Amino acid sequence: MALYSEKVMDHFMHPRNVGIIEDADGIGEVGNAKCGDIMKMYLKIDNDVITDVKFETFGCASAIASSSMATELIKGQKVEDALALTNKAVAEALDGLPDYKMHCSVLAEEAIQSAIEDYQKKSKEKN
Repeated sequence: MALYSEKVMDHFMHPRNVGIIEDADGIGEVGNAKCGDIMKMYLKIDNDVITDVKFETFGCASAIASSSMATELIKGQKVEDALALTNKAVAEALDGLPDYKMHCSVLAEEAIQSAIEDYQKKSKEKN
């Protein structure tokens, strides 16, 4: 059996939504000191809907694929639905990750949560 699924390889070789949103409504950055992976998520939100999402990831194939898939899963979703996204859902959407790489999908979940928390904090400060 191959180490990575075709979907993992596709999202690693051709990641979706890579980049920076200069005027992002929410930015979240998380990292795993153990493996060195760092993920940064940028969200553009309008009427409580994620209209755009971009990411920058420094890490392995699983980290990049998890970031890419996570952005695809939350784009166009309501903030509350994006908050409910789990690392297991990210891994399942990628047709699985090796057990020792599941922490990459956890980072994707945490990066989204961090970006949404930043958005919510900024929204409260405006009001």
